[in-house]
Amino acid sequence: MSQSELYVSLDIGSSSVKVLIGEMTNKSLHVIGVGNVKSSGIKKGAIVDIDATVQSIKKAVDQAERMIGKEIHEVVLGIPANQVALQPVKGIVAVNSENREITDEDLERVLEAAQVMSIPPERELVNIIPEEYVVDHLGEIKDPRGMIGIRLEMDGTMVTTSKTVLHNVLRCVERAGLEIREIYVQPLVAGSYALTEDEKNHGTACIDIGGGSTSIAVFRDGYLRAASVIPVGGDHVTKDLSIVLKTPTEQAEKIKLEHGHAFFDDASEEEVFEVPVIGSDSREQYSQKYISEIIGVRMEELFELILDELYRLGIEELPGGVVLTGGMAKMDGLPELARSILQSRVRLFTPEFIGVREPQYTTAVGLIQYAYAEDLFYGNVGHSSAAAHSPKAEHVEQQPKKQKQPKQPKQDNEGVVSKAKKMFDRFFE
Repeated sequence: MSQSELYVSLDIGSSSVKVLIGEMTNKSLHVIGVGNVKSSGIKKGAIVDIDATVQSIKKAVDQAERMIGKEIHEVVLGIPANQVALQPVKGIVAVNSENREITDEDLERVLEAAQVMSIPPERELVNIIPEEYVVDHLGEIKDPRGMIGIRLEMDGTMVTTSKTVLHNVLRCVERAGLEIREIYVQPLVAGSYALTEDEKNHGTACIDIGGGSTSIAVFRDGYLRAASVIPVGGDHVTKDLSIVLKTPTEQAEKIKLEHGHAFFDDASEEEVFEVPVIGSDSREQYSQKYISEIIGVRMEELFELILDELYRLGIEELPGGVVLTGGMAKMDGLPELARSILQSRVRLFTPEFIGVREPQYTTAVGLIQYAYAEDLFYGNVGHSSAAAHSPKAEHVEQQPKKQKQPKQPKQDNEGVVSKAKKMFDRFFE
């Protein structure tokens, strides 16, 4: 009989907060609950108002809870790539067992050994991503467990972020009444999910265009090599339309979604619509061609900024091309404009699960897929999940269940998750 695991992802974005409840059965994801609310208190990917952000998280959680009739207590959290740094690390340990067989314990120790290097006091460790294991100088090993050896090495990437950024996110999650199952950087999970294996190996940029910011994740040789955030997104297009058309922001957002086109050459002159004018009862008529010029100027600026950022990161070429995703990516004409500016192959990625067939859900789905892949690798699938509890009516009479005990080492290492959970007590009491 197949067992299923419940995973709940929390994606806190500048324009919306998304909560996804997914049931993983035999490596297949079934989305059974979705919460998506307009976010407050977040600007350009950073939290600027704790209380407003907490309320947004609670509303999104409540929406998802109502769909499944259960309370959510534990989430896989995605944190923004603001001030994220990637650093190569290496861990070396001697194999412990008498028969020299490499076990889970050895994997945990080699991950801990990789953390020994000093981290500046203003930064916090988020993940360590193993890339290859070396057993007695034999490299390119993905899973050394069961092998015989004396010396085990691990080459990987350490992901750190600003302590202030991370603690503000954790503060919001804690005040929303949630506990953390795992923490990942959003571009890592979005790129891991949206890119094919060939794209990850050849060298590809996953560009997630959100409301207040745009995330860039560059993969090469199968792993994340660079990540960054540009504080420009779809909200800037809405503001431009509102100013030029002299219409309320809410109306500008509606026009962007219903009539927007990013590539001037392909926009329609026949598609005409009326726009209410601020401060009067009159309405003006505009064509899609007209607003495509407004949208195109802003998006050209964004892609030029992306080129500058890739150059700053030392990325000279992208043999695998570019993959666009995020809420703004579905706009007509955007892939064509991106090809023109970036001079690269461009494709759009959209999740294919019922209920979330929108590019804005890529990160939320990726959080679940990434966490499940790690659990599968470390043999943690099948254990009872504390992601969601019994129906809300019954839960009132029950004592809250104790969250699951620390598991065997994970790719982002259990020490990191334990540390994150302890942050609540250490910094927020």
